[in-house]
Amino acid sequence: MKAFKYIQVTAVLATCLSTFSCKDSFLDQPVLGALNDTQLTNKAGVNALLIGAYGVLDGNGAGAANAWDAAPGNWIYGSVAGGDAHKGSDGADQGSMNDIMQYTQNASNGFFNSKWKASFEGVNRTNITLFYIKKAQDLTAAEAKTIEAEARFLRAHYYFDLKKMFNNVPWVDETTTDYVNPNPADFNKANTTSIWPNIEADFKFAFDNLPTTQSNVARANKWAAGAYLAKTYLYQKKYQEAKAMFDQVIASGVTSNGLKYGLSNRYEDNFDAATKNNLESVFAVQMVAKDGTNSIDNSNIGQMLNFPYNSPFRCCGFYQPSQDLVNSFRTDASGLPYVDDYNSNPVKNDMGVSSKDSTFTPDKQQLDPRLDWTVGRRGIPYLDWGKHPGQDWIRSQPYAGPYSPKKNVYWQATQDKYADQSSWAPGTAINVLIIRYADVLLMAAEAEAQLGNLSKAQDYVNMVRARAAKPETLVYSYVNDKAPLSGFSSTPAANYKVAQYPAGAFAGYGKDKALRAIYFERKIELAMEGHRFFDLSRWGIAEQTLNAYIAYESKITTDLTGGRFTAPKNNYFPIPQRQIDLSTVNGTPTLTQNQGY
Repeated sequence: MKAFKYIQVTAVLATCLSTFSCKDSFLDQPVLGALNDTQLTNKAGVNALLIGAYGVLDGNGAGAANAWDAAPGNWIYGSVAGGDAHKGSDGADQGSMNDIMQYTQNASNGFFNSKWKASFEGVNRTNITLFYIKKAQDLTAAEAKTIEAEARFLRAHYYFDLKKMFNNVPWVDETTTDYVNPNPADFNKANTTSIWPNIEADFKFAFDNLPTTQSNVARANKWAAGAYLAKTYLYQKKYQEAKAMFDQVIASGVTSNGLKYGLSNRYEDNFDAATKNNLESVFAVQMVAKDGTNSIDNSNIGQMLNFPYNSPFRCCGFYQPSQDLVNSFRTDASGLPYVDDYNSNPVKNDMGVSSKDSTFTPDKQQLDPRLDWTVGRRGIPYLDWGKHPGQDWIRSQPYAGPYSPKKNVYWQATQDKYADQSSWAPGTAINVLIIRYADVLLMAAEAEAQLGNLSKAQDYVNMVRARAAKPETLVYSYVNDKAPLSGFSSTPAANYKVAQYPAGAFAGYGKDKALRAIYFERKIELAMEGHRFFDLSRWGIAEQTLNAYIAYESKITTDLTGGRFTAPKNNYFPIPQRQIDLSTVNGTPTLTQNQGY
């Protein structure tokens, strides 16, 4: 099944997308322009509007100042702010990102305004779709319900992203205004009432009414809605409801293209365009390369900065994994992680070691192989591009450390098909995974542990660790280091060892320690995938964890100097000042700023 190529749509949709542009205000009504009611009040028009709502999942062209400001994987807000990675590059480049990394941001930081506008553009497009469903005359009741379910899934997704970032978010839906004769005042809604019940209701409707499979893999199905609904419960600490829904998803869930949910044998399959949309893909933003547009707009443009500097990829040296993250992949003699004291067992790096120094060798102690599918480190194969050379691919080691990102990088052997060089930085056909099955298992483990079901929680964690230990997941040395395209040997590239927790371990730990093990497994399994900050915030441990991270990492790099996480202020990002200003009516803002800003 082929994924949507969002740029290749009907003439109706092309007109639709050009007229439903993101306005200055977060809730400004769309200008319908050349499209009239007749063109939209039919099956073709409504389906075009729905595809338009999918079209802004990538955050690109939806009001963001730059593609990376609103990247769907939230690499800035979830991973850089979460301690997975440094901003990278150098101090002057994209300076507003430094404030986010150091938790010194304010409401005038343009990154937040970009993210807010992009997400509300998605909300706006789903609302327009829902509005016109009710006016379409040629839709059967069943067709209308299915389209409504798909639109409400997308709306809940956009609102979930806003909620976890900004917390206090206004709810606007298709009943807010008459889109044919809009009243601008209707869009000024307060943000002081929680929108969790609305998000729940949308995902529940989607779960009850979406089909099990879809004709197009890009479309959300029933089980993606179920997984997202369970995640919504988990974020609210509704553990019993979360467990019940996770139970259904794990027992019966299938992908939109009909594959029973499971873990791929190779961890790396989740980050390879050649193996995307596999059995682990619950909901993903579809990406394509070389789509005929002579741009990378549909090619994971949000991560265009995140390739090693001065490398075959050309640009740009951002998103450098932290030493704290790398140390998290150390395993003990039995193959288990150092959950509570991982930084006491650091992984060797090449800080300050010249690339011409041939005496450097990689760490020889035991490691989890997921490290080397996540982080580019010196002396280890960087996919099939050769061994990572160290300083030669790093813009400034003293500023941001010695490592490069890896999950967003395409393979040399298939670059003609899956890479796109139509811009000053590369694009790729690697999907952005919003939810994958390992994430589902670890969220389910968390819900089980919170309910005291420690044995079941351990089973889920061990499923994830068992995949990490498979021979297929190891990184192997090249047959010939000078010719990496010649293939890989049967010799592991490092000393890998991963074990499952022994029977009864979690029960012996007790609830608190078992939860720490689950939280740690999420850190390493989902590293650099944009989850970490939001996890730490909802767990209530962001302040202690991230200040410890700053203290440790600041001994290695200079970029975090002056950083300090302060709770509860930094648990959420500020409501953009631009949006507060635009919400002002008769001198009084409708939107309320988050605590501490």
